Amino acid sequence: MVDTTLVQVGKNLSDAMRILEDGHRELEAETERWRFSRSSIPGPLQGDGQDVATILHLVHNLIHEEEEEEDKPSQHRMQNVGEQGHMALLGHSLAAYISVLDRERLRKLTTRILSDTTLWLCRLFRYENGSAYFHEDNREGLVKVCRLVIHACYEEYASDGYAALSSKQPVIYQSASGRPGLGQHLCSQLGLPLSSLCTVPCNTIFGSQHQMDVALLDKLIKEDIEAGKLPLLLIANAGTPGAGHTDKLGRLKDLCDQYSMWLHVEGVNLATLALGQVTSTIMAANRSDSMTLTPGQWLGLPAVTAVTLYRHEDPALSLAAGLTSSQPVAKLRALPLWLSLQYLGHNGIVQKIRHAAALSQQLLQKLKTLVSIKTSVEDELSSPVVLFKFSQEMSAASSGGSVEGFYAGEREVLDAFNRWLGEQLVQLVPTSGVDVVELEDEGTCVRFSPLLTAAVLGTQQRDIDDLVEKLSELVPVMSSTMCLRQDFREETHRHPLSLVYVDELSWPGLGVVRYEPQDEGMDESRRKQELEKINTELLKKLQELDTDIIFSTGPEFGTEEDCIFVGMVTEDVDVSELVDTIAALGRDIEESGRLLENMTEVVRKGILEAELQLQKANEEKLMEEGMMRQLPLVGSVLNWFSPVQSSIKGRTFNLAAGSLDSTEVTYSTKAQAGRPSLQDTPTSSSKRLPGQRLFRRSGAGSDSFSETSSIGQAEETPREGSTTPSCSIHQPISPPTPEEDSHSASDVVAEETPEVFTQAGAEEASEERQPEGQEVEESGR
Repeated sequence: MVDTTLVQVGKNLSDAMRILEDGHRELEAETERWRFSRSSIPGPLQGDGQDVATILHLVHNLIHEEEEEEDKPSQHRMQNVGEQGHMALLGHSLAAYISVLDRERLRKLTTRILSDTTLWLCRLFRYENGSAYFHEDNREGLVKVCRLVIHACYEEYASDGYAALSSKQPVIYQSASGRPGLGQHLCSQLGLPLSSLCTVPCNTIFGSQHQMDVALLDKLIKEDIEAGKLPLLLIANAGTPGAGHTDKLGRLKDLCDQYSMWLHVEGVNLATLALGQVTSTIMAANRSDSMTLTPGQWLGLPAVTAVTLYRHEDPALSLAAGLTSSQPVAKLRALPLWLSLQYLGHNGIVQKIRHAAALSQQLLQKLKTLVSIKTSVEDELSSPVVLFKFSQEMSAASSGGSVEGFYAGEREVLDAFNRWLGEQLVQLVPTSGVDVVELEDEGTCVRFSPLLTAAVLGTQQRDIDDLVEKLSELVPVMSSTMCLRQDFREETHRHPLSLVYVDELSWPGLGVVRYEPQDEGMDESRRKQELEKINTELLKKLQELDTDIIFSTGPEFGTEEDCIFVGMVTEDVDVSELVDTIAALGRDIEESGRLLENMTEVVRKGILEAELQLQKANEEKLMEEGMMRQLPLVGSVLNWFSPVQSSIKGRTFNLAAGSLDSTEVTYSTKAQAGRPSLQDTPTSSSKRLPGQRLFRRSGAGSDSFSETSSIGQAEETPREGSTTPSCSIHQPISPPTPEEDSHSASDVVAEETPEVFTQAGAEEASEERQPEGQEVEESGR
């Protein structure tokens, strides 16, 4: 007989997952889409309620609302929930249903679930005669184990509490490569002082730099015993959080037996205990007194608890420490894992772990073929964690570049480059699961730990191939950028009056430069404003150039402001041309700003002078025509019978000279004379050669060489001649065509109103702003 409620629970879960996972599902009516937006969710509950489908659609829209607002897919990849993941989610639903059974049936069912799961885990991970504690926080099991050891070592602890610890202070030992903050969390949960925590350094001479120093640990334990303290527990690693290295568990277990200490082991490498062939170092973990497993990460099971396996003969102390519970509902934590283990079976579990270990070996073999990539692996034959990084020494040796001057900050520069490398790989191949880690000895590295990510992200062999392919594309760019950093610094120093090199070692790129204004008479506040204005405009112009180089304002929370951050470059980049262009553009912006300020003052004075001359012209007109002609009716009659030939001429404002000129010459010659050609005015390389990538050294052939040379000459001209920019703006404009002459003549007719000056001056200003289009006028002629 089938329980209809169980069937309905499974059906509801399937329907809910189908709705939530369907990212492209459309609502039945387009007009109802507004009902599911966050801004339209009503505050109070609706009176009649809503059906299940509507609520699930609401949840789906809340999950994907951020993607819809940004109009792009989210960069955060969700966990790959397969069928085994559905079983784990079903376990949570069934746990809620089972909890409403009568007490006797609930007790029998939970006991069966707990005993089955414990037995399967102990057999899978070679931990005989062990008990299991299931917990949500993966640190909680260690807290309960520490409390168990305290109960066992201090017989009066149950009655006297923390007063029993005053006779001998307990000491907990942990590795310097262990989880950050784990020891502090233990002390806070157990009510122990931080002096009860002893951090054991790692090896410095022999063995791995991430393994606990056993000899030093022995010395520390003896010193604590002599000081009247009680060695309580040792936390060892089977796969450190950063590098995945395993402590010498066999020797540590012997040392713990010698001093009657409890040995607890944790780490990702414990997953390999389920494989057929296990290294002796990992196999020693089954001798430990307790160990914490995270099967949810290893098998890709969502919302599955961690498990702490332990051995202890006194059930009363386990109950007092909280490792066991008399509440049947607490035992239902194992239900999702119980269902998932049965669904996968022994072969399925082993296959997932073996697949993750194989991915590490495949990546390791491929990395050995790449130049400038250095791997850091404890045991290359069986390590499930691969660390690699970009190596400056190997890069410099292979490319023959110049890296002198960077030895002082070599570590920081390499860390910045490897941090950039890891971030790029995460974006380019998100399913690979790589991340960036900061290690004390190796510095910044890229870590690949498929036991933690492969089952969750669904990593396959093709993802490893994509990762290596992207890596092979990024490494040459990093190598060339590293080699050209010193050249960029030296070229910047060739422009001491305009460019300042900013020694930003944490920037993963060619370098950082700032343009400094030339005017020394500015006060500090004005200079700062000018500095920000010029560098902002300079960055905008550099970003508009036709080049592959990325120019930016630097990191979001960087310390340097008003700087140009130059990104990664390829080996064919001409650094000298790049720096010259930055300096030339900066000078053009600075001098254009000064000319604009000067022109503003000239125009203001010209307007005042024009007003005075127009006023004087009106007075002369009045004296010449007489009072009678100014009357509306009489003046019209007089002008009809006796027209007056006015001797007053119009005025035009010359921006180049900053003066008011008469339009009499324009009437007599029908042209605006005195405007030579602008064919000698230099233009920027981006204007002269559109479509060609800038800052590239010439390869082969005379054409490419000549084009590159012309670019360099065009940019050196304004650098050496300080008056060139002003000439390009103040030079008069060439004579207009006949069509333009008719319009210009009509625009500057001798009218005796201020509008004449405004229109003529605007025409003159518009013509003066066209030096960049001089090629067009030349071709027209």
